[in-house]
Amino acid sequence: MSHAPQATLFQQALGAAFFNLPEAVRRLHAVRGTVRYAGMATVERGHNPLARLGARITGLPKPGRDVPITVEFVAEGKRETWRRAFAGMRMQTRLAFKAGLLRERLGPLHFRYRLHPGSEALWWQVAGVRVFGLVPLPAGWFEGVRCREREHDGRYEFLVEARLPLVGLVIRYEGWLLPVDDADA
Repeated sequence: MSHAPQATLFQQALGAAFFNLPEAVRRLHAVRGTVRYAGMATVERGHNPLARLGARITGLPKPGRDVPITVEFVAEGKRETWRRAFAGMRMQTRLAFKAGLLRERLGPLHFRYRLHPGSEALWWQVAGVRVFGLVPLPAGWFEGVRCREREHDGRYEFLVEARLPLVGLVIRYEGWLLPVDDADA
């Protein structure tokens, strides 16, 4: 007797709406096991001293144009680990789905997101942030954080931007990824 494969993390989080996502987004979030993607990104960082400190503490990438990026996605049932390398600079996050929210751990910060799927894009909206998983920070501080995933010219595209009150831009990075087998196409 064969068993149906367990739903991936994003299939669990989005339910039937997962199947309405753009093909490249759906393919990336249907990963089981370990898969590598590669592409290019542009990274901007804020100049405010608090923005620079926050970027350093959370391990955010350094600024640059046409930065080569690789991402290793490790999907283990109800959890995923994303190991990014921006021109060799590593940044790792861990994701899980709990109580209707996607959870992401980035350095000492633990983000909770509401996902907004559509046929054109998948948007992530911050619903809460905790330091070390314990100390809650005001959600209003993170209204300037936005994440978008979409497909363009058959490639997976991402945009991540974080702006904080009184600090301004912390980081903005955007680019594209293809599975490693397709990245040279």
